[in-house]
Amino acid sequence: MDSDHADELALRFDAERPRLTALAIRLLGDQHAAEDAVQEAWLRLSRQDARSIDSLPAWLTTVVSRICLDQLRARRPEVLSEERPDSSAAHSDDSPSEAAVLAESLSEALVVVLETLSPPERLAFVLHDLFDVPFVTIAEILSISHARARQHASRARRRIRGQSQGRRSTDYHLVAAFLEASRGGDFAELISLLAPDAVLEVDAAARALGAEDLRTGQLIADTFSGRARGAALTTVDGRAAAVWMHRGRARMLFTFGIRGGRITRIDMTADPDTLSEYTRSRSTAQ
Repeated sequence: MDSDHADELALRFDAERPRLTALAIRLLGDQHAAEDAVQEAWLRLSRQDARSIDSLPAWLTTVVSRICLDQLRARRPEVLSEERPDSSAAHSDDSPSEAAVLAESLSEALVVVLETLSPPERLAFVLHDLFDVPFVTIAEILSISHARARQHASRARRRIRGQSQGRRSTDYHLVAAFLEASRGGDFAELISLLAPDAVLEVDAAARALGAEDLRTGQLIADTFSGRARGAALTTVDGRAAAVWMHRGRARMLFTFGIRGGRITRIDMTADPDTLSEYTRSRSTAQ
């Protein structure tokens, strides 16, 4: 590849990078892993004769999706639900636009729901409903029929729709709002989300890193304001939580006590054994 062509290809790839990174983040739920997946796509592109590629955006979408799919499958074994017939296939034409609106409304809570999906369900939903990739392309990526690709997306929509209802969704929204306010330094919003007598409890490992117990919502708000930029919404024992991940491994875990629509307690855990168990459970969860 001559230098001029290589430079042009690099520019074209850089123009696609933000979209590819956003796609990979939705698929993997981890920014560092997503960036690695996009970089791997660039390496594959640099070894490819780009002149043979009809549509570079479509080619890159396929490559990044397959890289992410391999990572999702490596995290956990394929689940039986991927192979069972979809008993509700008659409803496979439920509205993707409705699901997309729902997904947008869930914000970070969507990441939690995506973790409950099988890799094909997750890929089909994210690609089609969030990034408008046609089912014919999704079927090719998954090496399945067009009908099964539609079924995976439909099943994902129903799970997301179900998770959007009830108390768990309310808790997800509350914790997601707390993380957003923390990152944005919105002290007033943090105060509104925390009970006045809220407590922060840290374990010995977190204390060794400089964290300390706090006893009022105001002190907690002051501590978290402008922070938590690397934390993401997750679940622990079916409850809304937050985790700071680095290179696919949990480094800090935050669990929340919620009562009366406000956060009453935050437990900060940096214990290596607890974090390792969380990482293992995340990689094998249904």
